Amino acid sequence: MRDIVVLIFLTGCIYAAVKKPWLGVLSLAIFSYLNPHAYAWGFVRSLPVYYVLFLVVAFRTFTTKDKQPLPKDWRIPVFVMLWIYFAITSVFAYFPELAWERFWFVTKIYIPFYFNLVLINTRYKLYWLIVTIGASIGIVAFKGGLFAILHGFSARVYGPPSTQFEDNNQFAVAMLMCIPLLLVWQRETLNPWFKKGILFVIPVIYAASLSSWSRGALLTMTALTMMLIWNSKRKIFAIPLVIIGIFVFIPFLPQEWFGRMNTLETYQQDGSAMGRIEAWTDGWNHTLEHPFDGAGFEGWRWVTMRDWHSSYVEMFSEHGFIAFGLWLSLILGSLVSLTTLPKKTRQVEGMEWVALYCFMVKASLICYMVGTAFLGLSYWDLLYHLIFISVLIKKFALEELAVRQKDKIKPRWAMKMNY
Repeated sequence: MRDIVVLIFLTGCIYAAVKKPWLGVLSLAIFSYLNPHAYAWGFVRSLPVYYVLFLVVAFRTFTTKDKQPLPKDWRIPVFVMLWIYFAITSVFAYFPELAWERFWFVTKIYIPFYFNLVLINTRYKLYWLIVTIGASIGIVAFKGGLFAILHGFSARVYGPPSTQFEDNNQFAVAMLMCIPLLLVWQRETLNPWFKKGILFVIPVIYAASLSSWSRGALLTMTALTMMLIWNSKRKIFAIPLVIIGIFVFIPFLPQEWFGRMNTLETYQQDGSAMGRIEAWTDGWNHTLEHPFDGAGFEGWRWVTMRDWHSSYVEMFSEHGFIAFGLWLSLILGSLVSLTTLPKKTRQVEGMEWVALYCFMVKASLICYMVGTAFLGLSYWDLLYHLIFISVLIKKFALEELAVRQKDKIKPRWAMKMNY
């Protein structure tokens, strides 16, 4: 039965992509983050459903007229340079076969972002892309949160199978990153049921993240909560609400959970924490000796025999400092853009959406920066989705601002003719 449902859903997505290619972009996001075919039991589970949908979207991208040129933004050529640099480091990798296999895996993640940049050509479509990503992760997170609550937080919550965040630690960070995206939906929707429903879902997602037993998630959760309180117009209500929530959840958490979190202070006595520090030290020392090419994809097998357990260490250890600089500039440059852009539209009536979108995407990016300091997720598609969403926010905001300023300086006779 599940196979039939997933097959019908895939058929609907293909039909939508053929009729309106930008809906194919949303469909790819659903199959990337919600991964519905992984919940099937039969033949659908082994079908290359994502690649079938990818081919349909690729064909329609080159045949449709409803698209835009690539935005003129410095982050796009830097992104391409980073991808090319991955190819160069793969040539000199310690394990060429593994490196090239990983390179093509990353390439398959990167290529679909072209569709995002050319097919998401209006703010309306961008809004639905944000909603789709947030909802796709949020649905699984809500399910995990209910599971955690019903089991008294005694069992760990894991992500969708066969995804980049199926591990409990990775999924915890993904869940927290989706909360700001859901808040865009909550603020923008006119449906009162959705507004109330999303506010109900968010505490459940917090519960799911707590039940991941991830120490990195606890730090990420703290950072996200502080940012949301800071941005809230009702701080006087938000702060007591958070405090009440803490006292509600704490009694239900098992003692083992507290024991694991306490290792944040006593990391010298924790074998896992010390193993990570040793891997980071090995990666840093190796990169000092090979600053331009690093160890290549999967280079941890040669350098330290442990996974990197950090996106930052993973990037400079596997590809050197130049690639690390390109990668970090995409993240920091997006944060700068998302911080400065609202200042240009602050006094413009009707452009309040810019501040909302910028803050929430920035909050999600900061969640990534905090959470993946302890997780090797530097090739994660969610990161690049956020970067390119920030590119599109800037494009649409500046275009709308230019139109409004042009209308504002029109001569009076022209304004009269418009009426």
